[in-house]
Formats: sequence, structure tokens, C-alpha cells
Amino acid sequence: MVPTVEEYTALLRCPRIQADKAYSRAANVITFVKKLMTITGMSEQWVMARIKQKGENKCIPWKSLRDLILAHPDTRKKVDDFALSIYGLIIFPKALGHVYKAVTDLFDQLDKRVTPIPAILAETFRSLSVCRRTSEGRFICCAQLLLAWFYSHF
Repeated sequence: MVPTVEEYTALLRCPRIQADKAYSRAANVITFVKKLMTITGMSEQWVMARIKQKGENKCIPWKSLRDLILAHPDTRKKVDDFALSIYGLIIFPKALGHVYKAVTDLFDQLDKRVTPIPAILAETFRSLSVCRRTSEGRFICCAQLLLAWFYSHF
């Protein structure tokens, strides 16, 4: 028994807008650096100096985003940086203490009114499947959301 797209949509109070396009890729794929520049409002040099490699994934450390949130002069960019941090650290926590590249891909889609619900559900299934297959491991996804779903069903 696992959550459905509709249940996650209800739990997050997120309207079903373009739910079928969560995994579609644009023809002109913007690089990780360009996406971070757009989201954070910072220069290419600032972004390049902070990108790290964690295993196979490119990431930006949470500490860099935190410092930016506290010091950025543009309030809208502060909110965007904070939201990116929440997505990276709580909903898709793949690299501890870092926000990885795939989160910026999803975050970039939010401006196009694409709902993140199918991606969150897919991460839940993937993580639960890995834990079940190995009979151990750590659940890497939004545990708080899954807990809210459990409470709503039991």
C-alpha cells in the first residue's frame, strides 16, 4: 500500500496542473550553471565557484544557499533560494547537506506550472524499492510527507 498521485496532490494542496509533463524534457536543455544563475540571481563566477561533485551528481552546498538567503538583496530571489533549499534538503535529499542537479531541473519546471507531485511519488517508490530490495538502507525522500500519508490512512 503506497500513496497515489491524487493522494500526494491532496496532502500538498497542489492543483493538478500539467501533471503529465513532470518528466518531459525541453529541446533546449539549460545547463546546471545557467539554471542556478536564473534561480539564485547570481553571476556565473559565483555559481561556478560553489558547484561540487558528489559521486555522479553535481551539487551546490546548502551552506552556500543559506548564506545567499541571508544576504541576497532581492526578496523574490531569497524566496526562490529558500524554496530550492527545501526541495533539495527535505523532499529530494539525495546528497546530504547539498542540493543536487536534478532538483534544479524540477524547480525550473515549477515556473512553467508543472506540478512536482509525480516526481515526489516516483522518488518515494524508488527509495522504498531500494530499501526493500536490499532489506536495509535509509529512506531517501520526503519522510514527513510519507508520514502524513500514513496518518491519513491508519
